[in-house]
Amino acid sequence: MTTVTESELLHDALGLLRDREEVAERLLASSARHSFDPDKELDWDAPFEDGKWFWPPELLSLYDTPLWRKMSEDQRFELARHEAASLGSLGIWFEIILMQLLVRHIYDKPVTSNHVRYALTEIADECRHSMMFARVIKKGGSPTYPVPRLYHNLARVLKTVSTTPGSFAATLLGEEILDWMQRLTFPDDRVQTLMRGVTRIHVVEEARHVRYAREELRRQMVTAPRWERELTRVSCGEAARVFSTCFVNPQVYENVGLDRREAVAQVKASGHRREVMQNGAKRLTDFLDDIGVMNGVSRRLWVSSGLLAR
Repeated sequence: MTTVTESELLHDALGLLRDREEVAERLLASSARHSFDPDKELDWDAPFEDGKWFWPPELLSLYDTPLWRKMSEDQRFELARHEAASLGSLGIWFEIILMQLLVRHIYDKPVTSNHVRYALTEIADECRHSMMFARVIKKGGSPTYPVPRLYHNLARVLKTVSTTPGSFAATLLGEEILDWMQRLTFPDDRVQTLMRGVTRIHVVEEARHVRYAREELRRQMVTAPRWERELTRVSCGEAARVFSTCFVNPQVYENVGLDRREAVAQVKASGHRREVMQNGAKRLTDFLDDIGVMNGVSRRLWVSSGLLAR
């Protein structure tokens, strides 16, 4: 791939890249039309409904395993409540990282540009999302589920040293898999009304965030120096491994009365779970492959994460 200057028309395998300011202008217009205040948009005082799930059962980590078939219906509902809290906790952790990466990205850019204005708009969205996730976890009565201390501290390093393309690749990793699951959740009338509302808001607003990150990652993979593109490939693959490891906190299983080691082993052996995660990642992995992020060691790391089939 040949590096070109910003003044030239930029192309990659997907075609001509749009002007950065034009993309941001369209996203700002969309934000003005379709942004939500979760505190006002959702009915936080309504009680949870009996017999409804906090997460679609087919998306739960233990679904269709031998352990799942032994669980009572009440225990399955409890698993859904705790896994939803685990995903919400992961989402908050990730969005706090993302906000810091976005601030770093715009630090040296023209403060009156559409590109910077949209980044600040996205940061405001992510603030609301994090507060929304925290509020629904608290209302659901589940504990928070922090990521392991090792990864929590490694993220401190990431926030400090991440390159620009690496930041946007990690952004897409955190956004697109959960987005795929949430697109299945908000129309599902088996799921709690509040959870459907939370996921609907997140899906609508995250669609803009994904567009912004995709366009910028494409630009960076054309204009960045070779060493930075190679580092992005490795860091993105490693981020996929960490993300898949942290997706559901194993403490969830203990908190619903299951044997932790047995549950973790069955999740790892589950063909259904592997299919869910790979389907959730497919749109992203196809995109990353198209723009040259999945080359070499990156592909091997993605396969080892379980998010990409061999």
